[in-house]
Amino acid sequence: MIQINYNDARPIYEKVKEQLRRLILSGALPEDSKLPSVRELAVSLTVNPNTIQRAYRELEAEGYIVSIPGKGSFVARGGGAKAARREELTEQLRAAASELEALGLSRDEIAQIVKEGKHD
Repeated sequence: MIQINYNDARPIYEKVKEQLRRLILSGALPEDSKLPSVRELAVSLTVNPNTIQRAYRELEAEGYIVSIPGKGSFVARGGGAKAARREELTEQLRAAASELEALGLSRDEIAQIVKEGKHD
């Protein structure tokens, strides 16, 4: 389900959060599906439970999951998380496009990069 890349310098909770978010957005974790408990996921990843708790807390604040006391954490309903993430990524894309324009790329060149899905 989740694997931690220790070559990535970001904090572990961010890596866990990102992977869970991707699983949710891709539909691999459908709405209303129960997430592993904090303890279960911490044991399986061999990390401190506080790390998982922080990732879950942030995902809940962002609307991706809901926690029900005594029952666990579940993928949120409604697709609001997808819309929020889409808006966030759109803003990042706009900022990157503006910076690329400032560096001399034309709008057509930027559009071609986006169209081709290039990352270099």
